[in-house]
Amino acid sequence: MPNPLYDVLFGGHADSGRVFLHLPDGESLTYGAFVALSARLAHALTGCGLRAGDRVAMQVDKSPQALAVVAACAQAGLVFLPLNTAYTAGEVAYFVENSGAGLFICPSASRAAMAPMAARCGARLETLDADGTGSLMALADGCPAVFPTVDRGGDDLAAFLYTSGTTGRSKGAMLTQANLLSNAETLVDYWRFSADDVLLHALPIFHTHGLFVATNITLLAGGSMIFLPKFDPDAVIEALPLATSMMGVPTFYTRLLDDPRLTRDLAAHMRLFVSGSAPLLAETHERFEARTGHRILERYGMTETNMNTSNPYEGDRRAGTVGFPLPGIDLKITDPDSGATLPHGEIGQIEVRGPNVFKGYWQMPDKTAAELRADGFFITGDLGRIDGDGYVHIVGRNKDLIISGGYNIYPKEIELLLDDRPGVLESAVIGVPHPDFGETPVGLLVAEPGATPDLDAIAASLAETLAGFKRPRKLIVVGELPRNTMGKVQKNILRDRYADLYRGTGQAE
Repeated sequence: MPNPLYDVLFGGHADSGRVFLHLPDGESLTYGAFVALSARLAHALTGCGLRAGDRVAMQVDKSPQALAVVAACAQAGLVFLPLNTAYTAGEVAYFVENSGAGLFICPSASRAAMAPMAARCGARLETLDADGTGSLMALADGCPAVFPTVDRGGDDLAAFLYTSGTTGRSKGAMLTQANLLSNAETLVDYWRFSADDVLLHALPIFHTHGLFVATNITLLAGGSMIFLPKFDPDAVIEALPLATSMMGVPTFYTRLLDDPRLTRDLAAHMRLFVSGSAPLLAETHERFEARTGHRILERYGMTETNMNTSNPYEGDRRAGTVGFPLPGIDLKITDPDSGATLPHGEIGQIEVRGPNVFKGYWQMPDKTAAELRADGFFITGDLGRIDGDGYVHIVGRNKDLIISGGYNIYPKEIELLLDDRPGVLESAVIGVPHPDFGETPVGLLVAEPGATPDLDAIAASLAETLAGFKRPRKLIVVGELPRNTMGKVQKNILRDRYADLYRGTGQAE
């Protein structure tokens, strides 16, 4: 039965003895063993009563079994919803309830905390631990190693990835089988991946970068991955001589540059370093090339589209740019007010169209209509320009989104919490350049008349409700927030004012 995503990425590997995953304990998992594992998990998932089109939400640590759940969902026609492991129970509740997930998977250690939430949302709860144990694996044990692939088409949904706007309300971006498959096929060719590649994978798999870019490219090319549970400089440096390629966020590269063991000889076996998910500082670009002889390839993508542009594999990889639109993808710069296409060199909003562009936002037709034009162009919310040579430059975001270490942070969510703290009249959260994370959030607070906000207490209260990556690195009390004539806070002025907060400090506090 046809199922494009599963058939192309996994279907041809059922009998393969080629190594798919090289694991930290020295063991390896072949393609054939991985496909068998995913088939057993597909039986477990459908045994939970799930049917094609149902949603599966998962918040677990990275493991081969967790990756196999993704394959199992594809084979069973289920819609996969990955969740950041740093999200609190309160944050997870929204995603599970909004998506209507029929199953929520979490670590055994989180079961007691998550069970009331899952029950409230009407989701069955199963567990999966980093060591490959848990109630879900118990269900899979003894199941057949072959599963009848569920019939699905390219326009059928494969995944929900939640994103958000400045209102703070998260939106479920609906990605189809064709969205994911077309992007993988384009990137395998554009970045020259083959069965000989060994990809160093230290990214999380709850994010499109590690899940749908790195993994799908490897599967399609028939290569293998050195599958690390997280980014650890010692483990990455040990693995580099065994790898041919690596995908990372800017933080990976700044941390490696802090280590004297990163040398030209260490990276001699590598053919490609890719960076994305956050802006790569030109300084990082130049230091990495000077140290290793490799010029990092920077690209541009987002939750709703996967990859849109890339610097060339062969040719001039220009620091500060994200290269050219990928084959089959149209990109234009438009006037934010009129939507008219602007000439090269002018700054405007970036719009993209192609087979990679998502289907819309789950149960949000108005939001979908506002951001996805009738002609197929998606209004990204990013501001950019195209230079005279055709390179795309990202110059800002008209939604004030902060991307820190590859993770999206939405200021409004944090500002609502800050504004509710004792002694705080109002707040503004901005992203400022950071040598390690690309950018990092900073909270600016205006005190109520006669009050002195307790910054330590405020920081402690945020730690109870926000994932660590969302918490402002600094809280600063200011006299007032700059406003325009309409009373809107001018965050561009604040970003300029605090742009040098971490500049020249190396790895900042």
